[in-house]
Amino acid sequence: MTDPARTDRAVAVLAGGLSHEREVSLRSGRRIAAALRDAGAAVDEWDTDAALLGRLGSSRPDAVVVALHGGEGENGAVQSVLELLGVPYVGTGGRACRRAHDKPSAKAEFVRAGLDTPEWVALPQTTFRELGAAGVLDALVARLGLPLMLKPDQGGSALGAQVVRDAAELPSAMVGALAYGDTVLVERFVDGVEVAASVVDTGYGPVALPAVEVEPGNGVYDYTARYTAGLTRFHCPARLSGEVADRVAETAIATHRALGLRDLSRTDAIVDAEGRVQVLEVNVSPGLTENSLLPRAVAAAGRDLGEVFTGLVDLAVARGSRD
Repeated sequence: MTDPARTDRAVAVLAGGLSHEREVSLRSGRRIAAALRDAGAAVDEWDTDAALLGRLGSSRPDAVVVALHGGEGENGAVQSVLELLGVPYVGTGGRACRRAHDKPSAKAEFVRAGLDTPEWVALPQTTFRELGAAGVLDALVARLGLPLMLKPDQGGSALGAQVVRDAAELPSAMVGALAYGDTVLVERFVDGVEVAASVVDTGYGPVALPAVEVEPGNGVYDYTARYTAGLTRFHCPARLSGEVADRVAETAIATHRALGLRDLSRTDAIVDAEGRVQVLEVNVSPGLTENSLLPRAVAAAGRDLGEVFTGLVDLAVARGSRD
């Protein structure tokens, strides 16, 4: 994948931004910047603010690594600007980012590709106001049953996500999800083993890394469980049979391809009691903090994070030279 002689790339890591996930993004950016420096790259760390375009013009890097989470970092906006400027970058293209970032759109693509995903409905806030919240909530329970998983239709880090086991909890959970967006995604909750399967492009096609099994102490992998050390146990490789582990890997690659993703992604899924892999969502900019899942998968595969991203930088530069 990587020319070992090319360890002197000038790389800009974009982190921060103005989304709800700014602090997590800054932590991801610092970690990947350190890993790339250890691999020999010259790295600048840049926020995505009004000074960004000037920096790209005056100190044009060989490539950019997008370590942004949520908002413009994952919905394709920043990627589209980089494409307009002709700046090579690591990660999925702008249009595919938008498709993956919108959870209902992504789930429709999963179904089209023949992948299993929990039954769902997406409803904008105006629906509850115009048709009456009580009647709509009753219809949700009648159709999907309980428990339910509620989450904003966009965004990550489980912000605004909540499991509802009692119908009386639905109104407050709905308000919590809508605090992070104008539309709420309501899914039938699936019990089982929660796994995260990361995919990295090698230059010869996407390869799945060992899946990480997530075991949150409170039973729900929410924002606190994700980013507070000690609240969640991780098992990598996941404690799955060889057959199921292969199925998880195949599903992650199929998801990556179905959405037209590039370079790297992370598929979050549940392995249910029948051994079916139920795809929940896909992250085009996986976290890279000390508690994140992609670095664990890289280590379990016997690889180094800096080496992996150096290879992805080289792929980005090669794409740029062909454009």
